[in-house]
Amino acid sequence: MRNPPNEPLRPDIAASRPVRNGGPGRSPVSGQEKDGPERKCVLSGDVRGRDEMLRLAISPAGPDGISQVLPDALARAPGRGAWIGVPRTELEEALAKGRLKAALARAFKDGRFDIPEDLGERAENALQRAFLERLGLEMRAGKLILGSDRIAEQARMGRVAWLGHAADASDDGARKLDQAYRVGLDEEGSGKGGLRLPLDRAALSVALGRDNVVHLALADMESAERVSAPLRRLLHFTGAVPAAAGASGSDLSMAAAPGIATTN
Repeated sequence: MRNPPNEPLRPDIAASRPVRNGGPGRSPVSGQEKDGPERKCVLSGDVRGRDEMLRLAISPAGPDGISQVLPDALARAPGRGAWIGVPRTELEEALAKGRLKAALARAFKDGRFDIPEDLGERAENALQRAFLERLGLEMRAGKLILGSDRIAEQARMGRVAWLGHAADASDDGARKLDQAYRVGLDEEGSGKGGLRLPLDRAALSVALGRDNVVHLALADMESAERVSAPLRRLLHFTGAVPAAAGASGSDLSMAAAPGIATTN
């Protein structure tokens, strides 16, 4: 991929500016507003925080001069990028009908490219890997708390900054930990609870190298912030947080995001 010193301002990139009303520019630690970069979806035209969107990058051209459009889950690949703010179902529909090809042709004006037919699947897998790899790093740093009993103990003492439940976790087990979390925050009755993740216990267990990972928690807000960006992208792409529903996902790093895939 080409790596120009400064990527030019194109229709898919909006200038950074403060985000209002709890949008993606709001700090999950202090609650204060901060400057947050926004991007424009090449399909819908909606402008949203970059942490809620998937970046597509173009690979180096092959011997035939044709590049591949690939998901850039961490939004770090060099060269030109195009941003997608719609869920996987809409992306795949746009791909099937040729609208994605047309939109990317406008974004990548100076090259020939192919779009893999399984781009939606590749993108979701890449976003899952990015999230799970971030969790693995937090575990190696000693910030990830596993095991229902240990999570409950730490939560009641107010030592949990973020709480998550596997997609197939039992409602009863999730409710008990959510209650312990609220007790630790001295916010019983608030409705705050852990996030129901778009990954089951098998996927979490394999990724973290532990048996039967059903519930997991993070010990501090700094860790929760680092996890929030890949998680937010994954939730939006899978449709767990509808991009047009007004649920910004800015508080995903706090297990206190009422109405955003919580269990309570």
